[in-house]
Amino acid sequence: MTQTASSGIDELRTAISGRVVEPGDPAYDEVREVWNADIDRRPAVVVQCSNTADVRTAILFATQAGLEIAVRGGGHSMSGASTVDGGLLIDLSALNQVTVDPGAKRALVGGGTKLAELDAATQAYGLAVPAGMVSHTGVAGLTLGGGMGWLTRQFGLSLDNLLSVRIVTADGRILRAADDENPDLFWAVRGGGGNFGVVTQFEFQLHEVGPMVQYGLLFWGLDQGPAVLRTARELIPTLPREINIVIGAITAPPAPFVPEQHQFQPGYGLIVVGFGSPEQHAETLAQIRAALPPLFEFATPMPYTALQQTIDEPNAWGHHCYDKGSYIEELTDEAIQVIAEHVPLKSSPLSTVLFYRLDHGYSETDEDATAFSGGRSPRYAIFIIAVAPTPDLLPGDRAWVRSFWETLQPHSLGIGSYVNAMAENDYDRVRASYGETKYARLAKIKTEYDPANVFHRNMNILPG
Repeated sequence: MTQTASSGIDELRTAISGRVVEPGDPAYDEVREVWNADIDRRPAVVVQCSNTADVRTAILFATQAGLEIAVRGGGHSMSGASTVDGGLLIDLSALNQVTVDPGAKRALVGGGTKLAELDAATQAYGLAVPAGMVSHTGVAGLTLGGGMGWLTRQFGLSLDNLLSVRIVTADGRILRAADDENPDLFWAVRGGGGNFGVVTQFEFQLHEVGPMVQYGLLFWGLDQGPAVLRTARELIPTLPREINIVIGAITAPPAPFVPEQHQFQPGYGLIVVGFGSPEQHAETLAQIRAALPPLFEFATPMPYTALQQTIDEPNAWGHHCYDKGSYIEELTDEAIQVIAEHVPLKSSPLSTVLFYRLDHGYSETDEDATAFSGGRSPRYAIFIIAVAPTPDLLPGDRAWVRSFWETLQPHSLGIGSYVNAMAENDYDRVRASYGETKYARLAKIKTEYDPANVFHRNMNILPG
């Protein structure tokens, strides 16, 4: 820490209503922890902000003291962008209030809110925000980069349902950004990540969802992988928007519904979720079963909030993680061959490959309406994820992710991908993900709001 920062810590403590934590404080190791155990960084100071004014004070203190800034909402950044060595960490976890207006179907959501908190507050009224699939993920990072999950086919991305934000910029301004106020900034934060400031409040459009949904899991062995992918290729694009299927190369869990001989065995699963009638969901399961009988299956109604937590445990805090993502237009025979060859090569039972179908609601927003890093034509988003319960398993599976991704590239829509699925801040990939036109516009807006690139611990967009 610089002498200027050291001498000003006591002044910082008195200037904010939140808590300031330094190395040596009893709570330091707890408050600096992030989700990915492969990331172990030591900030010079952690500022746990309790309101927007605290965020402004922390930003101004850091810029005046010459400290690098990191911002943590849920702490889920795969790349470790939500922490920093020797700099100032702005911790938003106390900004987790959710206020729901059920009549207007809108919610005001604090920048430190996690999905579980958002789901609980909105489901009290039978409403939901389209969001991710792991409930301990932070709303902020997910939304600013995109936000894909079970409701994407129906209602689009999280950022497609964003109505306004409150944001603190690098020079300490507190701004509202929406279609009717600072519209360029509002365009940029919907997909441009944390490049433009610290968002302390989101305003979302809500949708009627649940409270009960239909869940189904069908599982096949590794040898049936190509047949599973071909079946999914034919079926998924024909399904109504109320049915969503995620394809997963997974390990069968030791759950009571899994026959003992299949527990802990690698294979392929189709996770089928229905938001319409139980009959519609049952018909979809029957179609899959008739096309390719599974080794086992499990189907049950469950609360939407439980659906949002079904993969929390294999994605728990404390694992060592790495990922790369890509978009493919179709599950071609060539792509299926690459997938089938690479899936068995992982070492950790928790490592996985997930395929999200993006169409219907996803495709109903114009490509240029937001800064989102992906085209809006129907496609699959692929997530190749190394999840190692012990550090010794990560190097091998990290190499597996990279090799898998490289081999799949000739069958993808280019080197660009969903920026929330990048574990490395690769300038060429970031630029390719946005495309030249979007990137140029983002760089111009970055120059206006953050010309010194204060907020660069992200998938960084360089000032123009």
